[in-house]
Amino acid sequence: MKLSSILCTFFLVLLSSSFAFSQEEVTYSNTIAEIIYTNCTSCHRAGEIGPMPLTNYDEVKAWGTMIQYVTEQNYMPPWPPNKEYSHFIGERGLSQDQIASIADWVDNAMPRGNIIEEPELPVFPSGSQIGDPDLVLTMEEAFVQEGNNTDNYRVFVLPTGLTEDKQVAAIELRPGNPKIVHHALFSYDTSGEAQTLDAQDPDYGYDGFGGFGIDESLFNQYPGYVPGQKPYIYPDGLGKLLPAESDLLIQMHYAPIPVAETDQSSVNIFFKDEAVERQVREFIMLPFEFTAGMEFDGPFIIQANQVKSFHGRYTVPTDVSILAISPHMHLLGQKWEVYIEHTDGSTSNLIEIPEWDFNWQGTYNFPKYIVAEAGSVVHAIATYDNTVDNPLNPNNPPQFVTWGEKTTDEMYYLPISYVFYNQGDEDVVFENTTTSAQETAYLDIGENRLLDPFPNPSSESLNIHFTLAVGQRVKVDLIDLEGRTVNTLCDNKIHQRGRHEYQMDISNVMPGNYVVTLTSDRGVAQSKQITIQ
Repeated sequence: MKLSSILCTFFLVLLSSSFAFSQEEVTYSNTIAEIIYTNCTSCHRAGEIGPMPLTNYDEVKAWGTMIQYVTEQNYMPPWPPNKEYSHFIGERGLSQDQIASIADWVDNAMPRGNIIEEPELPVFPSGSQIGDPDLVLTMEEAFVQEGNNTDNYRVFVLPTGLTEDKQVAAIELRPGNPKIVHHALFSYDTSGEAQTLDAQDPDYGYDGFGGFGIDESLFNQYPGYVPGQKPYIYPDGLGKLLPAESDLLIQMHYAPIPVAETDQSSVNIFFKDEAVERQVREFIMLPFEFTAGMEFDGPFIIQANQVKSFHGRYTVPTDVSILAISPHMHLLGQKWEVYIEHTDGSTSNLIEIPEWDFNWQGTYNFPKYIVAEAGSVVHAIATYDNTVDNPLNPNNPPQFVTWGEKTTDEMYYLPISYVFYNQGDEDVVFENTTTSAQETAYLDIGENRLLDPFPNPSSESLNIHFTLAVGQRVKVDLIDLEGRTVNTLCDNKIHQRGRHEYQMDISNVMPGNYVVTLTSDRGVAQSKQITIQ
C-alpha cells in the first residue's frame, strides 16, 4: 500500500474518532433535567394536577418511556393552538431538538450522568405569584368532588362586598386542592341570578358545564386559570371593571378521580392603582341573529352521524386593538380557525386549534396588539363530529344536537378581548414572541434587573429602565447616600413581566450623589452612583 493511502486512511480514522468523541452522550444531568424542570415540573409535583411527580432523576426515569411517547406525539406539554399559525404569551411546548434528546436518552437506557452537572430543582411559588392581593375571596364551603372518575363543572358564587366599582389588574386562583382543580373561568353577576341558582341546588354551588348559566356572565369574563400558566396582568393603562355589590363567579372544572376529594379554593384579586385609560372589552361571536354585526351560516344544528363546520363572520364596527381570544366548544368539537380579513384584502391570523381538546382550554393573550380597522371581518370556522367515530360523543347512538349549556348540548362561543384603537398600537409589544423553553421558564425563576440610569451626571431628568422576571408589584426610589428617599416612582404598583421604562423628574432635587433602588417581593436591586448637578 502506498504511503499516501496509509496516511489518508489514518486521518479518516482519526477524524471519525474525534467526531464520535465530540458527540456528548445525552444524560439526565446534562440535558434532560433542564427540559423536565422547565416544561413539566410546574404541574408534575406534589399538590399540583400532574398525575405523577417529575422532580428528580428516579421519578423521571420511572416514566421515561411514557414521557418519550407523549412528547413525540406533541400531547405534552399541552398547547392546543398551532404555533405555525399564530403566537401567544406563555406558549408551552418543546423544540424538535428537545424531543429528539428525550428519545435518545430513553433509547439509551436513561443514564443519569455526572450529578455535578445536574441543575437544581426550580423554586416554585407557594403563595401568590404576583404579589399581595387587594381582595381575597374564599369559597364559603369545601366542595366534595366524588370519586366516580367523572369530570365535574361547578359554578361558585363569591360575594365581593365591594361598595364601589373597581378596575381589575389581575385575577389569580389559588387552588385549595391543586390535585383536582383542572382549570377555572371567572366572571361576575350583578343581577342576583347566580345566587338564585346556587340556592336552588342542594349542594354548594351549581352545575356549570359549558358556562355560568346566566346571560350577563357570558359577556363579563376575566382571564381564566390553567395549571402551569401564570396570571395575566392587564398592561399599564388597561383594566376591566368589577362592579360594586357584584358576585364573582368561578366556573371550576374538577378532574375525574377514583376517590372522593374536597376543595376550598381562594381567589386573589389585584386592583389598578393608576387610572385606567382604556377599558378591556369583549365582542362575542355566537350563532344567533341578535348578535349585532354577526353573520352565521346556521342554524346551529348538528344532525346525528354528521360532521359539520359552521362559518361565522363578524364585521368590526370601529377601529379596535385585540388583546386575547378564548375559543369554546363542547365534546363534539374538533377544530377552530379564526382570522381577520382586512379592508385592503390582507389577512391576520388569530388562532387555529387543529385538534380541539375540551380538557385544555383557556384564554390566549397575544404578545402584541392585533389591530382590526372598522369594516374588517373576523372569520371563525368551527368543526364538530357527531358520529360514532368521535369517542367523546356524549350520546350513544348519536343524537340531534343544538346550542346549549348541557353536557349533551354543543357550543359555538368565541369571546375576543379588545380595546378601542389608539394611534401607535401597531408598535405596542407586551412580551417578546420567543418560545424558547429555557428562556421563558428560567427567566421566570430568575432575578429582576435594574439598568444604570442615564444620563449621568444629569440635572433635569433620569431615564430609568428595569426588567422584571415575573409580573409583580414594584417601587422605584431615588435615595441619597445617607439612605433618605428623595423621589419615588410607581409606588408599589403591579407591573407585568418584561422591560419597563420611566423618566424621573429631578429638577427639584438638590445637587449631590444618589442611587436608584428597585424594590419588589424578590428583594432590592440598586444602581451605581448617580451625580445630580
